[in-house]
Amino acid sequence: MSRFYVLYNPLAGNKRCGTDIKKIEDLIDCEPIYCDMTKPMTYSDVLPEMKSDDVLIVCGGDGTLNRFINLPYDCSEKNEVLYFPMGSGNDFAHELGHKYGDKPFSITKYLKNLPEVTVNGKTFRFLNGIGYGIDGYCCEVGDKLRETTEGSINYTAIAIKGLLFHYKPTNATVTVDGVKHSYKRVWLAPTMNGKFYGGGMMPTPNQDRMSGKLSVMVYHNLGKLKALAVFPSIFKGEHVKHKKNIAILEGRKITVEFDRPTPLQIDGETILGVSSYTVNAHHNDTVNA
Repeated sequence: MSRFYVLYNPLAGNKRCGTDIKKIEDLIDCEPIYCDMTKPMTYSDVLPEMKSDDVLIVCGGDGTLNRFINLPYDCSEKNEVLYFPMGSGNDFAHELGHKYGDKPFSITKYLKNLPEVTVNGKTFRFLNGIGYGIDGYCCEVGDKLRETTEGSINYTAIAIKGLLFHYKPTNATVTVDGVKHSYKRVWLAPTMNGKFYGGGMMPTPNQDRMSGKLSVMVYHNLGKLKALAVFPSIFKGEHVKHKKNIAILEGRKITVEFDRPTPLQIDGETILGVSSYTVNAHHNDTVNA
């Protein structure tokens, strides 16, 4: 008989996941085995021993998914993996037409041949995108606020204050499949595997995670007031109309270099002091599967 293992992050969804996780028992036919992602001893020995007909349900948000895909063992190679979206942003779920608390759905095919990013000498897999620039700054500030603040973090307010007062744009070199491009006054330079990141932003509206290619968007050559004015349109993908300030490039290997260290985020997980990153796509054999 199949067993259900639930790998959950109690801190996801502004800590709602820790209490809402029990709702999963109303959605499956048996009592699951719970594994707290913040306590590796609860899953480090259990998950590798799952039988082939067992099912794993990952519960949390985009950051939880990122931690899962970077575990030292790949459960999706032999087990069905479902996702129970319980994050604060849920960009991955949003792209697939789901929202917070929806019934768990299969994500196994989306975990195959994921792209990788190398930053500060370390390599990570990612699902949605790499944020570099003002969005990395927002994650840095949000992480600090989370240590001292109960409740949700207002990333929109952080972004507005950052654009107006705190964050300074950089110069950047972007290399796509060996071809170099140079940009001045860069506020944002994310590389996307999926369509959404950062709580609903759509920097490369035509990106298809099953295509085997990646897209980088460069938000450049703007003063702070125009940068602030155009920024909200990224949530609807309408920023692409500003062709003098928006560059979108597609390829399989992308390197972004800034002229000073800047915070970076990988599916919402922050890394500080980054001067460059390189992403590599992997051919996706599950296209149209």
